[in-house]
Amino acid sequence: MRWSLHVIALASMAFATPALQAQDLKNGGTMTVAYKNEMSSLDPAIGYDPPSWNLIKALFDGLMGYEPGTTNLRLNLAENLVVAPDGLTLTFELRPGVKFHNGRLLTAEDVRYSIDRVVDPKTKSPGQSFFAAIAGFADRTGGKSDRLAGVRVVDGKTVEIKLSHPDASILHILAINFSFPVPREEVERSGGDFGKHPVGTGAFRLQEWRPGQQIVLVRNPEYFRAGLPHLDRVQINVGVEPITAMLQFDKGDVDLLGDGIPPAKFTDVMQDPRYKDDVLTASRLRTTYLTMKTNQKPFDDKRVRQAVNYAINKARIVQLINGRAAVTSQILPPGMAGYEADFKGYGYDPQKAKELLAQAGYPNGFSTELYATNADPDPRIVQSIQQNLAAIGINVELKTLAGSQVVAAAGAPDQAPMVWSGTLGWGADYPDPSDFYMPILACVSATRGGWNWAYYCRKDLDEKATQANSIADPAQNAKRIALWQEIYRAVMDDAPWVPMYNDKRFVLKAKRLQGPPAAFLSPVMPLVDYTQVYAADAR
Repeated sequence: MRWSLHVIALASMAFATPALQAQDLKNGGTMTVAYKNEMSSLDPAIGYDPPSWNLIKALFDGLMGYEPGTTNLRLNLAENLVVAPDGLTLTFELRPGVKFHNGRLLTAEDVRYSIDRVVDPKTKSPGQSFFAAIAGFADRTGGKSDRLAGVRVVDGKTVEIKLSHPDASILHILAINFSFPVPREEVERSGGDFGKHPVGTGAFRLQEWRPGQQIVLVRNPEYFRAGLPHLDRVQINVGVEPITAMLQFDKGDVDLLGDGIPPAKFTDVMQDPRYKDDVLTASRLRTTYLTMKTNQKPFDDKRVRQAVNYAINKARIVQLINGRAAVTSQILPPGMAGYEADFKGYGYDPQKAKELLAQAGYPNGFSTELYATNADPDPRIVQSIQQNLAAIGINVELKTLAGSQVVAAAGAPDQAPMVWSGTLGWGADYPDPSDFYMPILACVSATRGGWNWAYYCRKDLDEKATQANSIADPAQNAKRIALWQEIYRAVMDDAPWVPMYNDKRFVLKAKRLQGPPAAFLSPVMPLVDYTQVYAADAR
């Protein structure tokens, strides 16, 4: 039976990796990237903001990966994979000779430990819920077991993963950062600060991290993929305002704008013939949204959340970002299986919003707080939201902070009643509708440190999601997608979010940076694949 992008066919399968070939390119040179805010963590179990993911991907690898620039899965740290006929057991044989940056060989125990670490409640990983299909997940997260039973070491180079039910997304999950193996001795040596002292198997290793100033990655000379990476060095400058970064780009001091083209300069850049060949653009599997804490008053009332949906002028917000997006009324982005082009959702109707507030017992509105990052255009967007909500009687105090601070507050059950995702908006970790539910809307992800910022929980929808993911036969994929559509319609009726827009990505890169377009515009996380970039002026 064939294996497809979205499912594991329920048949006995074996995968092998094709021979690795060196790239016929000049290697060397440095790439300099500028960001306003610091990366939150380079621990693959913790770091979940896009800039951190970019670096984590460069420092670590997973059992599975993607063919560069595609959503086609391939084996990575694993050399072979066999999936049992019932789809419940996956057996991975590790590639021989792969080393961590500290020189130790990767083992099956590293894989077992690393997945167990993410699921361990003490880690407080935002990726915990991704592994819910692995046998023993409930006992491990509920404190009934001190080990995730479904991940077992067969021998030094073989690890077995047992599922409690077939999961159509499991191979994609094993390709994302949360599944990346880490060396236990380095985690323990770091004393809880592994995110600042990461040690992986990736194409680059961390040379230096000066907080608030700079992060430097250097080539891993023992990387297992021949000819990679191309660059000798990736330098990340932090604390750089986007406008300043643009000036540095023009002077040749910066090669890539981490926060994107500054909105105030967007029109000028797009019309300037100097940049004609250096701006790359692509659609993204991404939705930007506003969340409301469903466990906090007054947002525990569905009518209040629906009122907020009706109150916001999304078209105006898209104007604020130079029209670089399309207004949306649903959670899934266009291009994702399950997206419904004719779904109407909530329109802009302030009068309807006032009526719903009155019905909920708030005829004169109420006061609340809205958190957002301090990176442009987020402050201007939340000001627009603030004005829209004031028009229906909701008085909003704005809290604009560094991205890592917003993530921390948003993931706490008793803080951040409203959060604008903005530059932290949800982009696809993998190309499947389950990725827009399990880690950000499921009950299991409504935990401190998680990304279910609305603390939304519908156990009946979780059961339906499990049912959808258990459909792993390609012949029944239509049934699976129909179930996901039912789930997302129910979520939108409950209105824990205000989905705002699906944006396009525009990347301005220096002429000296070369590589496939997808190296700068990856269809899934991370957004930039540093491993595939090379410097045309390398000597």
